[in-house]
Amino acid sequence: MNAPIANTVPLRAVPGPSDKYLDYLRRDRARRRNIRVAQALLLVVFLCAWEILPRMHVLNPLLTSYPSALWPTFIELWNHGSLGKHIMTTLSATLVGFTLSMAIGIVVAAALWWSDFLYKVLDPFLVVANAMPKIAFVPIFYLWLGSDYAVYGMAVAIAVFVTIMVVYAGFRGIDLNKVKLAHTFGASRWQVLTKVVLPGSVPTLIAAVKMNIGLALVGVIVGEFQSADSGLGFLIMNGSQVFKLNIVMTAIAMLALISSVMYLVIYRIEAAVARRYG
Repeated sequence: MNAPIANTVPLRAVPGPSDKYLDYLRRDRARRRNIRVAQALLLVVFLCAWEILPRMHVLNPLLTSYPSALWPTFIELWNHGSLGKHIMTTLSATLVGFTLSMAIGIVVAAALWWSDFLYKVLDPFLVVANAMPKIAFVPIFYLWLGSDYAVYGMAVAIAVFVTIMVVYAGFRGIDLNKVKLAHTFGASRWQVLTKVVLPGSVPTLIAAVKMNIGLALVGVIVGEFQSADSGLGFLIMNGSQVFKLNIVMTAIAMLALISSVMYLVIYRIEAAVARRYG
């Protein structure tokens, strides 16, 4: 019995990336590299100007200190054991305030999306509450919540109203055709919210996270200025009262470092979300 004839049709080679695409990747890598170099140069120029101008007495060194004075101050505070405590106090309060603000903001925004009547009732109150100077609430939160929890109240008060309005705007911006299609297939309002509105609002939620984490940090620092006995805000206020600007600048540098770390974390989350929903 003759063996079956083997298929002799040659396999086509899979074409590789085009030259134009490879050139685009090279240009994109070069652009990102140039951005990082420009950012590093800008930071170096700022630090050099900060170091040189006070030494030339263009700026008053008693009011600005020097970058070179921050490292000895950092070591002194760290060896004393207080700096780590202040950093952790501010960081933990910021994360708690951020989490509460995001949770409350998303829940309230969902309730406003769910009920147009509720939105029309609460909208002017939300706008007025967001416009009020939150620092006026510090003594109230101090009396209501005590010195230990007033900073959390300030963090939520500053961040939550912006979160509500931004997230609600994202919910309202969902394509109505998608909502109508979900209703056509028999989806309940809850299913529309969880399957259509929330996934479609991911870019808005990321934008709210970017704003919220910074606002929560601002709220914590403002609260620590007035009512705390620890934290970087307390360290800044205490250093300014005894006129030790090197302590103030060291605390501000730590705040800048915390903000940079939070930015990197959010950047990674945004990149992962973009790959998932982009």
